[in-house]
This record gives sequence, C-alpha cells and structure tokens, in this order.
Amino acid sequence: MLILGGLALLLFISAFVAILVGTLGPIGPGEPERITFSEAIDSIFNDSTYHWVFWNVRIPRVLLAGLVGAALACSGTAMQAIFRNSMADPFVIGVSSGAALGAAIAGFLGLSAVAYIGLGLPPLFAFVTGLLAAFTVYILGSVKGRVYVDTLLLSGVAVAAFLGALVSFSIYLARQQFHQLVFWLLGSLALARWSYVEILTVVVAAGTLIVFLYGRDLDALLLGEETAHNLGANPEPLKKLMLGVSALMAAAAVAFTGVIGFVGLITPHMTRLAIGANHRLLVPAATLSGAIFLIWADTLARTIVSPDELPVGIITALCGGPFFLYLLRRHSMGRES
Repeated sequence: MLILGGLALLLFISAFVAILVGTLGPIGPGEPERITFSEAIDSIFNDSTYHWVFWNVRIPRVLLAGLVGAALACSGTAMQAIFRNSMADPFVIGVSSGAALGAAIAGFLGLSAVAYIGLGLPPLFAFVTGLLAAFTVYILGSVKGRVYVDTLLLSGVAVAAFLGALVSFSIYLARQQFHQLVFWLLGSLALARWSYVEILTVVVAAGTLIVFLYGRDLDALLLGEETAHNLGANPEPLKKLMLGVSALMAAAAVAFTGVIGFVGLITPHMTRLAIGANHRLLVPAATLSGAIFLIWADTLARTIVSPDELPVGIITALCGGPFFLYLLRRHSMGRES
C-alpha cells in the first residue's frame, strides 16, 4: 500500500505541475505570455482572466493524458500476462491499425466536423473499427473456442499490416486533405475535451477493476496454462476476458488521441522489475505509472519546441524504441544461456 500511496501522490504532483507548465503559465517557455504562480493559481480556482484557458484547455489535456496512459499501461499489463511475454502490448491485437482505418474513413467521407452524442465522428469511427480489428484478430487466433497466443500474435501482425496498407492508400488518394490524419497517427492530445475525459474515466475505472479482480488468475497463468488450471483458474475464459478488456481500453484511448505507442510496453515491464509480478499490486501500480509517464511525455511534447508542439507519440517512441531493443537483446541473451 505504501508503494501505491507514493505513486498516487506522485501522480497528483505530476498533474498539478503539468497544469502550470506551458506557453501560458509560471513554468515553461512563457511564450506568447508568462504569468506568475499566484496568477495561475488564481485563474484555476477563481473566475479570473485565464480561468477559461486552464479549465477548457490545460486541465482536460492533463487529465486525458493521465487516463490514456493508465488505459494503455493497464491493458499492456494484461496482454503481457496472457502472452507470458514482456514484449507484448495492446497494439499487437490490431487495435491501433483498426482505429487508424476508422479515422481515415471518417476523413475520407468528409465527416471530420460532424458530431454525434457530443463527440466527433472520427473518434467514434476509430473506436468501432479498433474493436472490430481486435475481434478479427481474435477469430483468426482461436480454434474451436481455444485461444492460441502464438497464432493470435501472428494474426495481429498480419491484420495490422493489411489495415496499415489501407490507411496509406487512403492518405495517398486524399493527399493534402489528410494532414490532420497524419498528425493523429503520430499521437496527439491537442484536441482534448471534457467529454473525452468523462468517457475514458468510466472505461479506465471499469477496465482496471476487472483486470485487478483477476490478478491472482493472471499470476497463475504466468506459470503455464496447465498449472493455472490446477490452481483453480480457467485459462480460456480468462484469456478471452483479458483480450476483450485490453482491446476496449486501448481502442478508447487511441480513438481520442491517436496512436501513442510503447506506453503499454514500457510501464508494465518497468513496474514489474521494481515491485515483482504479483498482479494484485502490479495492475494498480502499472496503471498509475502509465498515467505519470504520459503526463510528463505530453508536457515535454508541448514545450520542447514551443510555441509549436510535437506529437506525443514521437516522445514515447523515442523512449520506447531503445527500450524495446533492450528487451529484445535481453531475451536473446537469455536463450543463449
């Protein structure tokens, strides 16, 4: 509990500091305008000059970054457990490529400015197609109701490659009209809004609770399916449930922010190295760590080239690429020994 309490406190401090960092704030580049710390606090808690900017731009963006990081980290933790592989992440089941295709279809049909139930159609299209892609991978990776993780992984790679080709073809046909889609494919929190925060709060809370409740079964699954069965776990329904929950959280995150890679790979693995593989502790710790990581990654993305901003997916890829190579090298050396 001490670890979780420390991570929760660090998350609160990170979010508070991130709110104060930016082109308008006491911390950061201060362009086009710098305000003092007292002015920033007054703007947050009182209806003063910059109250609207903080409550409609900065705060929802920081909260969305935390929720997206939490969703990807929690789903990555579940995926690494069912694959029994520390190099697995939620995008291996085709969620990101499916969501990208949905956003491309919405843009190609000219629906970018159309809203439904308070949401833009591109996020809705991305969410639906992301789930459909994951469902397709699941169908291809299962035989007579039994999920084979190796087949599932290969199916995910094939489906992602095929859908990626369709997205590239759509971009080629639309040319300049797809500048926003390209930016979305790199991952960005620039379009954060309160409706996204509200939806993701429900998805992350429900998904994290489900994964946490099955923590002991995930611990047993790490020992092998036969051992897990002997310990009272039911591997096949467990794998299906975890795949569904992971796909739902990843699809919701990607739909609102674009493809932000490696969060579901880095944070669960680093957290596991620090506190062990007990999923009753690992799941909440990795979820909090993912939120902290993406809050700081987005803060860096929107200030490092101020007054412009980088897509946050570039920052996470710069961190995750070398880390993935490290994991790959470590696994290779483990096999040799």
